[in-house]
Amino acid sequence: MNSKGGKREGSGRKAIEGKEIKVKLPNEVINEIDDLSEGNTLAEKVRNTIVKSLNKRKNKKLEVLDLFCGAGGLSYGFKLAGFSIVGGVEWDKAAMETHSTNFKSKFEFCGDIKEISDETIIKNLKGVDVIIGGPPCQGFSSANRHEKEKDDPRNKLFFEYLRFIRILHPKVFVIENVKEILTKDNGFAKNRIIEITEELGYSVNVEVLNASEYGVPQVRRRAIFVGIASDLGCKFDFNNLTKVSKPVTVYEAIGDICYPDQNIKNKFLNYAKDTDVLYNHNPKKPNDKVIERMKYVPQGGNWKDVPPELWDTQRDNRHSSAYKRLSFNEPSITIDTGHMNYFHPIFHRVPTVRESARLQSFPDSFIFCGNQGEQYRQVGNAVPPLMAKEIAKEIMRILKEHDTNE
Repeated sequence: MNSKGGKREGSGRKAIEGKEIKVKLPNEVINEIDDLSEGNTLAEKVRNTIVKSLNKRKNKKLEVLDLFCGAGGLSYGFKLAGFSIVGGVEWDKAAMETHSTNFKSKFEFCGDIKEISDETIIKNLKGVDVIIGGPPCQGFSSANRHEKEKDDPRNKLFFEYLRFIRILHPKVFVIENVKEILTKDNGFAKNRIIEITEELGYSVNVEVLNASEYGVPQVRRRAIFVGIASDLGCKFDFNNLTKVSKPVTVYEAIGDICYPDQNIKNKFLNYAKDTDVLYNHNPKKPNDKVIERMKYVPQGGNWKDVPPELWDTQRDNRHSSAYKRLSFNEPSITIDTGHMNYFHPIFHRVPTVRESARLQSFPDSFIFCGNQGEQYRQVGNAVPPLMAKEIAKEIMRILKEHDTNE
């Protein structure tokens, strides 16, 4: 046999470049290859089938599952980085409708995550490369020792997140949480989360990221845990994330909506204005009393600028964000879920859902479902997509590098 491949003498068959090997295939496999594959001979058909399969695997997008996905801020960031969003799990009906509308994943589950069986996870999600999400994990405390932490209702959903990791063993996981999780109880919660996930076979790193440093027109600080499977032989380095040279301002983000007659252009709008239709843009007018107070608040000002006689009760301990008017010249303060804690730079109202979505770095084509209150809640609770994109880009680089070295 010619070890270099090619045709046998006198065979009359076309030569196929490569090494010749002997493989026994079941008759049903041979028949299927013979029927469906291209080629003049069976050998060519087998070769073409193998090459096609390898190319398909090579070009296959890395898959992401988003648990506690909300509207899908994390999902959209990973999509921007080139990942395929194959699933979303969320208990809130309106948020799940938003995620389904924008991603159309193969596995969308709205309800109690505990009701998803292990068998369902394996059947529908086997092969997922990355698991992301924001599971609640505020119940870890040095006063609540290890044997009780699984029973703490505040931790039950966190351990559900871990169940998916244990079953699917993705190459990478990402956990997003409030920044206070890192300092609470002298860092006990942070240390336990790292300890538990390292026991599952991951090298874990955590950092507080400020969204405004990654092109999001908003100051928003969140704790991000990234775990890399130990067999990949590396640890996630937050220093590799690309920061913007200067923050995006509120004017750069929503100035075109405020002044539609002006031809406002910038890098952020090149990304955000991806459709001619302005969805979810229904101004919400406050009552006359609120409007009268806001007339006195300049950009960057707050409740202290309101004349004392306009308040129903005299207090000097209101939060600094109360009646805060956004400034065109800076990134937005951290937006909430639609309460009167931040006002439009020039109009006496809160920003619309769409304006708030811009400040979270969602593009205009991203549609929010549900009633207006539900839409505000989804936007306010979301992870800013452009910050998520930077995390996802570094994860993509790590996984591609690992595949190349295999």
